[in-house]
Amino acid sequence: MKKQVERTVAMLTAALAIAAGSLVSVAQVKTNVPDPVPGARPAIVERIKIHGTALEGNLEGDAVERDAIVFLPPGYNQNRTRRYPVVYALHGYSIGAEQWSQEIHVPQTIEGAFAKGAHEMIVVLPDSKTVHNGSMYSSSATTGDFENYVARDVVAYMDAHYRTIGTRESRGLVGHSMGGYGATRIGMKHADVFGSLYIMSPCCLSPRGGGAPGPNAAANDETLAAVKTPADSAKLPFGLRAQLASAAAWSPNPTNPPLYLDLPIGDQAQAVFAKWAANAPLAFIDQYVPGLKRYRAIAIDVGDQDGLRVDAGKLHDAMDQYGIANTFEVYPGTHTSDVAVRFQEYVMPFFSRTLSFEGAKR
Repeated sequence: MKKQVERTVAMLTAALAIAAGSLVSVAQVKTNVPDPVPGARPAIVERIKIHGTALEGNLEGDAVERDAIVFLPPGYNQNRTRRYPVVYALHGYSIGAEQWSQEIHVPQTIEGAFAKGAHEMIVVLPDSKTVHNGSMYSSSATTGDFENYVARDVVAYMDAHYRTIGTRESRGLVGHSMGGYGATRIGMKHADVFGSLYIMSPCCLSPRGGGAPGPNAAANDETLAAVKTPADSAKLPFGLRAQLASAAAWSPNPTNPPLYLDLPIGDQAQAVFAKWAANAPLAFIDQYVPGLKRYRAIAIDVGDQDGLRVDAGKLHDAMDQYGIANTFEVYPGTHTSDVAVRFQEYVMPFFSRTLSFEGAKR
């Protein structure tokens, strides 16, 4: 049994590393950027704070007033009666909204998409970075309920403070890596809020197990067990810190201070893994088929050199099995190499085609 647990720990660490291994820091991420489009008009950029009612009382002490970046279309201030669809774009693990904006090279890619014919819309980048570098966009007493923060608090704020078209048919949700997991999870559970989904290189879709035991399994367990403060967490290598983030999101424990989480260590390992497995979209997609069938459109894409391409394909296959309309593309690239190009050339045009612009009052 102990060897089986060690094998599972090793596989989960490897899976999390694959999910965002190239996202450790912005300096290490090189994304291809499309050339500026001649004649593109500048978008309006606003950096704001959005209060998270769903995050209040979180045990980890993560910020309840969250950063967000709002990109308003070039014509927003010219016609004071016109309303716009909104695209909510979720960042990946180990980065926040500001770094995500650099990876997808906004506002240039948004401006380029508009200049190339995409209908004007509002784009929002909410921040979900936590003590252990990522919320997993999940619902947890430890981190706070980031699932409902995105689906309820952020959406409600945008509808109250900007000229949005406040219907699900006019709201799009997109995310990359951990954000792709978030778009999948939130999309499945909140089809009453969003009308179109774009899932980019999603991580963490399936339960993990098997594989060879890791040579450092015991040492890793000791390292994780020794973490007592955010400063301790910040010193961890990527894979171990990602395990802490996963535990905070998927195996919270309000009676286990100071981190208020359970790790897959020792006698509790199997119980913790069961909780993690319960948060894998490929394990719970069967419960949300009617909601997924409500979407106007669902797109999934992933690079051919991305270790996440297999699970992305499984998500596509699961949707096909249930007759859920979706498109799936494997394009030439790594996990991060083409996210800016994809955002301009595919994501923005996708939402331009699939969101409802009725009620815009042009």
